[in-house]
Amino acid sequence: MRRLIFKNVARGRLTEPAPAPDEAALAELAASLDRVARRKLGRSLAIREVDAGSCNACELEIHALNNAFYDLERFGLRFVASPRHADVLLVTGPVTKNMREALERTYAATPDPKWVVAVGNCAADGGIFAGSYAVEGGVSKVVPVDLHIRGCPPTPEALLKGLLALISGA
Repeated sequence: MRRLIFKNVARGRLTEPAPAPDEAALAELAASLDRVARRKLGRSLAIREVDAGSCNACELEIHALNNAFYDLERFGLRFVASPRHADVLLVTGPVTKNMREALERTYAATPDPKWVVAVGNCAADGGIFAGSYAVEGGVSKVVPVDLHIRGCPPTPEALLKGLLALISGA
């Protein structure tokens, strides 16, 4: 056992190095999103994330938007705890039978104008969970969806681009 541990320690890492960050492109993307949101709404964009039954991979990417690298708060974008304060609902995962009513109530509690973004392949059409006895289907089967952001899971950059496209098209 000891020999195996020393062999693995001596070999070093087997993972690929992280890609070089393109901070200028990220800053430009987030700044343009904030400009459009302020022009359309008169204030910053408030986002409420709703997990309708996902595997949590999409949530990890959404939560990455608040980490020190992306830091969306510096651009005026913020996540809110209540749907009553939200402009955008980011819904992840296929809608399970147990979460259908909760999603409908969250949608009803969100004031107009509101947008719904289905995040990930599962939110679009049920993904790998489609056809399960416990799944209603994609988000659009329960509430109207304004934008689908595909990916399993989508990257934080894809989420930013999707939000910019949503707000720009409104």
